[in-house]
Amino acid sequence: MTASFKPYIELMRLDRPIGILLLLWPTLAALWIAAEGIPDLTVLTVFVLGVIIMRSAGCVINDYADRDIDGLVSRTENRPLAIGSVSPRSALLLFSGLGILAFYLVLKLNTLTILMSIVGLILAVSYPFMKRYTYLPQVYLGMAFGWAIPMAFAAQTNTVPVIGWLLFLANIMWATAYDTFYAMADREDDLLAGVKSTAILFGEDDKIIIGILQLGFLIVMLLIGGQLAMGFIYYIGVLIAAGLSVYQQKLTADREPAQCLRAFLNNNWVGAALFIGIVLHYGLG
Repeated sequence: MTASFKPYIELMRLDRPIGILLLLWPTLAALWIAAEGIPDLTVLTVFVLGVIIMRSAGCVINDYADRDIDGLVSRTENRPLAIGSVSPRSALLLFSGLGILAFYLVLKLNTLTILMSIVGLILAVSYPFMKRYTYLPQVYLGMAFGWAIPMAFAAQTNTVPVIGWLLFLANIMWATAYDTFYAMADREDDLLAGVKSTAILFGEDDKIIIGILQLGFLIVMLLIGGQLAMGFIYYIGVLIAAGLSVYQQKLTADREPAQCLRAFLNNNWVGAALFIGIVLHYGLG
């Protein structure tokens, strides 16, 4: 990687793929369920590439929106736009290019998916500004990250069944929980910078509310398993996800910023466990 490209890689967070993974696991889970274990290769390719591209675009527009705020938060003070290694104009050009590339990919899918992609773009563009107007940007992130779920059903089956919307609901609760852990690490800096988050809204009840969200997420995943007549291997995945959720609660017992970030990162394994359970159910069925 040459020095000239490094700031752009950092701007797109390609050096930190956790966001790609947190977006990819539920998307793949939706595709596998919609296709009953054998997703169309074109659809699969478009969605995997689309996840990478749109997550990168989301990071770019997020940093553009926060270019005057990131310097006030210790964790983000060295981001490319905050330190001037990438100009705002270059960031907007990169975002536009990524958006065009993503739209080119979605044009290979059916009309319903193309129309739904417009909603996805609106969610991605508007999300970074939510922290200025609402204490619930983490809920909005869940919607933005989760919109790939109904899109996956639309692309694979040309419709979005109730199961697709249940998965979408589950993802909103899961994303709100894990991104609140993330926001807890920045709570003091965010208060000084004047931006809003669920971590600030929940206050001392943060861990209790996160626990309720985690429980709601797991209950919906159990309901989905029942609706789809999933085998025991799927429920092992849910059990592992439940154990990891308890572990995250223990990690954040003292609300130390580093431990809150560890809890956030640990959610990669929650998504992986559930997806593997789904794959094995269809593979062994």
